[in-house]
Amino acid sequence: MSTARTRTVAAQGSGAAEPGAGKRVRRASKAARSLVPGLAACSVAVALAFAVHALLPSLPAMTLTVVLGIVSANVPGLSGLVGGAWQPGLRFAGKHLMRTGIVFLGLKLSLGDIAALGWGAFGLVVAVVLLSFAGTYALGRLFKLPGDAPLLIATGFSICGASAIGAMAAVRGTKHQDTVLPVALVTLCGTLAIGTLPLLMHPLGLNAVTFGRWVGASVHDVGQVVAAAQTAGAVALGAAVVIKLTRVVLLAPIVAMAGLWERRRHVRTAAQADAGKFPPIVPLFVLGFLGMMVLRSLGWTPPVILDLGGLLQEVALGAALFGLGSAVRVRELLHAGPRSLLMALCAWALIAALGLGAAWLMA
Repeated sequence: MSTARTRTVAAQGSGAAEPGAGKRVRRASKAARSLVPGLAACSVAVALAFAVHALLPSLPAMTLTVVLGIVSANVPGLSGLVGGAWQPGLRFAGKHLMRTGIVFLGLKLSLGDIAALGWGAFGLVVAVVLLSFAGTYALGRLFKLPGDAPLLIATGFSICGASAIGAMAAVRGTKHQDTVLPVALVTLCGTLAIGTLPLLMHPLGLNAVTFGRWVGASVHDVGQVVAAAQTAGAVALGAAVVIKLTRVVLLAPIVAMAGLWERRRHVRTAAQADAGKFPPIVPLFVLGFLGMMVLRSLGWTPPVILDLGGLLQEVALGAALFGLGSAVRVRELLHAGPRSLLMALCAWALIAALGLGAAWLMA
């Protein structure tokens, strides 16, 4: 009798578990289907940006994806889709595909290329990053920008644009909508650099190598660096990319320091300390970034893998930037923007001056 009762209870428990598991599967399936429209829109935007870049190489594809995102969010008809059916996929892209792109960005870096600079040049690049980071953060506080905006803008301006903003936001736990203004400002100022710095090359008496180093030390996003430096030829482009990627290497230690500070801040909060909820010192995607850099440095990545990784990086970051751009509402940006824009222009001038000084000292 006892055995029969036990079997009955077990059967009832199994029957109760199956509907629960079925509900979880259905919820997961529904969530996955909700991502499809937004991710499809990201794919179309990235393809369009690549096509325009192929026709006009001076326009970086990553910048174009941000612009397309902003346009889609503010054009009647498309704006309804952005705020409706596309929204889950766009948010997924802005967060998770950004991290994927950062991981593959590590394949562009080789410790051998950085070592070839020499300690003097490497020290100057580090000084530019630290001084521009500190100066931009101070400007953000001086102009009373809200929340994490000063920190995110400082990270984006001093290291590698929107990718750095995404990495720092992940460590800080910054809300998606609070990254919109920093991304918009770093894109605007980076685009301004593409048009301005080449015009200053000859008035400042810079040769191709010095100009390339200036661009690499002071322009925010990798694609923007390429667009600005290639106007002075292959020599300038090569010098710019090496300096720029040296700045990108500093993403990991700066994000790690921010993660450590955030962890210590959480420890000081008794409630969270008791719960044992601490943010990671180094997020997994930053470890992935470092792992990819090590693979490249050890020579374990054949050219076909490097090409594939570069393509995946551009597609993932392009989709993420389209997602972030789609959160920009021009009316809101104009309402809150004059103070932020003035601060960003001051920061842009600061990093341009620091980069130029470093380029002259490297000569």
